[in-house]
Amino acid sequence: MTLGLLRDRAAVFFMLAFPLMFLALFGALFKNSETPKVNLVQIGQVQAFDKLPSELDDVLDITKSTDRDQALEDVRNGDQDAVIWQHGKEIELRFSQADPAKAGSVQSIVNSVVQQANIAATGKPPAYRLAPGTVEDKSMKAIQFFTPGLLGWAIAMGGVFGTAITLVNWRKKRILRRLWLAPIGPGPVIAARIGVTLGLALAQMAIFLAVATLPFYGLEMTGSWWLAVPLVACGSLAFMSIGLVVGAWAKSEEAANGLAQIIVLPMAFLSGSFFPLDQAPGWVQAVSGVFPLKHLVTATESVLSRGGGWGDALPVMGGLLLFAAVLTAVAAKIFRWDAA
Repeated sequence: MTLGLLRDRAAVFFMLAFPLMFLALFGALFKNSETPKVNLVQIGQVQAFDKLPSELDDVLDITKSTDRDQALEDVRNGDQDAVIWQHGKEIELRFSQADPAKAGSVQSIVNSVVQQANIAATGKPPAYRLAPGTVEDKSMKAIQFFTPGLLGWAIAMGGVFGTAITLVNWRKKRILRRLWLAPIGPGPVIAARIGVTLGLALAQMAIFLAVATLPFYGLEMTGSWWLAVPLVACGSLAFMSIGLVVGAWAKSEEAANGLAQIIVLPMAFLSGSFFPLDQAPGWVQAVSGVFPLKHLVTATESVLSRGGGWGDALPVMGGLLLFAAVLTAVAAKIFRWDAA
């Protein structure tokens, strides 16, 4: 089985190199991603903006100008986000509603600055002070989101496609019947298939982590990151069981390939392999909870990037193994030795 996999160059490419290309591409594109700044044009002197808090440097980019008309025209054309000037005690703010999200950000930031200036003018310290912070580790980078997601997708492809296509191909070439008639039990054959699937999954994981931890990408593994190994092993068995069902049902390689595509590709998009689902509609998030890939990606991300431990990994491992057992039983019920 191992030699058969290695001799199939197309299979090796799509199971190893193809997902790795996405990791390299996404990791490079989003390597220096950050929150977009608000571009604000300041006309003349605006006292409230003379001494801005240092924390606003990451979200506010101020350009000073004396030409109000040109600044307003730049806002209309979308070259600037807003323009501000002071008239007596009034601070005038102009922005465009073409981008409602950016307009809301502009109003929120400017209002915050003005309110802080009003408090400072009273000469009294503020009664309350906000201390913002993120729940993630400060070293969190885009690569730490992409690595678990794309690794899960690669494992799903390897488990489903590798098992389904091999099973259909062996049935078509009557290799399964020869194995059935050979003086060996089903145990070694099943063990070989499991061994190849696990070996492929662990190889995918080793390659992904080796690339992601390069200085250029900078993956920083936190917590009990080694728990990703048993998670990947359990996930590969779950996806192998899907491949067994597909391979047992399909009568041709084309049918097996098409059915595997229908299963794996939507599951990858609905499981957060390519983008987070935090802002997705509620029904999408509910549907995603049905897929084993969603739980594998979430748990792997937790132990790799968010300092997770056994409490995050064990329930998912148990669920994946239960899923594998149920689908393997289904595959056994519909299994056929011959193509007829």
